[in-house]
Amino acid sequence: MLNFKPISIENKDLFNSFLNPYTFSTCEYSFTNLYLWKKGCNIEYAILNDTLIIKKIDFDHSSHFMQPIGYKKENLKEIVDELIKYKEENNLDYLFKDAEEPFIRDLKELYKDSLIIEEDRDNADYIYLKDDLLNLSGRKFHGKKNHYNAFKKKFDHRWVPLTEDIIEDCIKASKEWCRKNDCKGYILYELYGIQDLLKNMNKLDFIGMAVYVNDKISAFTIGEKVNTDMAIIHIEKADSDIRGLYAYINKTFVEEFLNDVTYINREQDLGIEGLRNAKLNYNPIKLEMKYSVKNVK
Repeated sequence: MLNFKPISIENKDLFNSFLNPYTFSTCEYSFTNLYLWKKGCNIEYAILNDTLIIKKIDFDHSSHFMQPIGYKKENLKEIVDELIKYKEENNLDYLFKDAEEPFIRDLKELYKDSLIIEEDRDNADYIYLKDDLLNLSGRKFHGKKNHYNAFKKKFDHRWVPLTEDIIEDCIKASKEWCRKNDCKGYILYELYGIQDLLKNMNKLDFIGMAVYVNDKISAFTIGEKVNTDMAIIHIEKADSDIRGLYAYINKTFVEEFLNDVTYINREQDLGIEGLRNAKLNYNPIKLEMKYSVKNVK
């Protein structure tokens, strides 16, 4: 029987015992990301057949399971059949969302054409070459490089690593950013999550930095290295009235903290037009697709 419980900071070691053996391609399968959105997505978990099952509610209010973590191919059908039963009894909207391609292949082997599978473009992750974000070289990054150079030339600034002594500054900056961006819905839940992350930074595995302009905190970012090849940028907030500040914190964070990975995952755009344009303007090398499984026919 599935007994779901809310995720908490005390679950970190348990989650990582399931997550760390695998190289996931998307941002969803990181304890930091799950903890960030635990309230916003009502994230709960259970253990079934020595497999981690995560249940959540998406920003469009649809309920679903993430792909099972730590399953073996020989017990996958038993697990999925149990989840199908739970879905039907509890009126979940989807069987799975946030599913990666290898899991979808395993599902197809078991259920053939009886699955209703769709690409979830709005939640596809943007993957960039670290060297592109670091160097901003060539015509396609000309505009970004100009903004970066303009910021460095015009503003008195300094960057500092994210440490406990600037937590309150970062919380203040995140509240101000939220206020300027119609602080409700997923943006408000993100604010709650940011505050929770920062207050527990000594217990979590993320890294970050902040930028002060004229001695006032004006930007900060939070990310983590999830494997030897890839880092994820979970949070990036900056004063949009300061020209080039976003370009500066993006480039500098990669340069100072993420220089030893190959790829940078800057997460999804949620179907928001402005966010999609901003992410595309940084010229991703690929979109890492996620899939939804509505049901079994």
